[in-house]
Amino acid sequence: MAATPDTSPPPRRATWREATAVYLQPRVLIVLFLGFSSGLPLALSGSTLLVWMRESGVDLGTIGLFALVGTPYTLKFLWAPLVDALHVPLLTRLLGRRRGWLVFAQLLLIAAILLLALTDPAKSPFYVALGALLVAAASATQDTVVDAFRVESLPENEQAAGMASYVAAYRVGMLVSTAGVLFLVSGFEATGLIKSSAWTSGYIAMAGMVLIGMIAALAATEPEQSRLAEEATSGESTITRVTTAAVGAFTEFLTRKDVWAVLAFVVLYKLTDSFAGTMTAPFVIDLGFTRNDYATIVKGVGLAATLIGGFAGGFLARAWSLEACLWIGGVLQAVSNLAFAWLAFIGTNQWALALAITAENFTSAIGTVIFVAYLSSLCQSPLHTATQYALLAARRGRATSRRPPVGRHSLRSACWSPCRA
Repeated sequence: MAATPDTSPPPRRATWREATAVYLQPRVLIVLFLGFSSGLPLALSGSTLLVWMRESGVDLGTIGLFALVGTPYTLKFLWAPLVDALHVPLLTRLLGRRRGWLVFAQLLLIAAILLLALTDPAKSPFYVALGALLVAAASATQDTVVDAFRVESLPENEQAAGMASYVAAYRVGMLVSTAGVLFLVSGFEATGLIKSSAWTSGYIAMAGMVLIGMIAALAATEPEQSRLAEEATSGESTITRVTTAAVGAFTEFLTRKDVWAVLAFVVLYKLTDSFAGTMTAPFVIDLGFTRNDYATIVKGVGLAATLIGGFAGGFLARAWSLEACLWIGGVLQAVSNLAFAWLAFIGTNQWALALAITAENFTSAIGTVIFVAYLSSLCQSPLHTATQYALLAARRGRATSRRPPVGRHSLRSACWSPCRA
């Protein structure tokens, strides 16, 4: 019997008004506020803490060792199965699997920031390091839960918009915990507080800012996928659930069709873009631009282009299929590198630098939010969403972290300086 041809009309493409309206969806707004909560603690155990330590007279050798404090962010996939499998006493029963973990991680984060606020870098650097490590661990756990919540809450055509909102709010959170804290500390000192008390007060204020993310978690709705997964595993033991999350994340993924092609795509899609981003600073300085040019244009204009590009990527993903958006993002990222080749010929021109940086950061942000939407689409089982996404993100991170040696060898054979002759 001959198959009946499919005469159904193709799916209607979303209008630009509909693509814009997605950012006002309650579930996307929840992800936005969670993004702020995720971006807030990063500098509190990093750059802001190092400023506090240096002002307290801690020697540079000790400060250098604090780079290890960020280790939990790279190893969070190790305890992601616990996030997928374990119940948080009381909170899971009251709020559900994902929201319970969200509030639990945020409570831990508040406690860790308060503990760090009460330390004295000049007298007890060990306790400062311990507090910073606890902040990083709680923050990495929150990131893991937020990723799983985002993947399970948003449909595929809203993932890019959700990520754009998340990244924008993440950047704002980082700004609050860097420049915001420094302004706060200066303000507290102006009221008569001594330096150590001013820093303590600044960190206590940051602990209070975590409440923004907690309110968002309480206002959110538990993802339906998570609720069904919880019902399916309610009769299993804790060990069984943890094993299912840890082992199932691998076995379920590795049994898919063309899995090695998918893994290669995950590794390679952003590789050259990450390489170009790494070489931006030496490239700009070698061309003769000043530090002020770098700070104003690369960091200032670049940040604005990144935020706008992220939202543009969300528009694209709402209006087009994910496959088409991946092609668009990949082509735009490749073409944008030509802007730096053009800049090498132009030389030291601030307007040319602004144009090149805008093109690079705008297209990179489009590629990033679309790529994250693709990674999210690969996490298909709510039994191990947190574990699988953390593993995929770590796989991509390992690939991009190996870019500097490639850059050194490339630059030995192709230097940009003669281009200005």
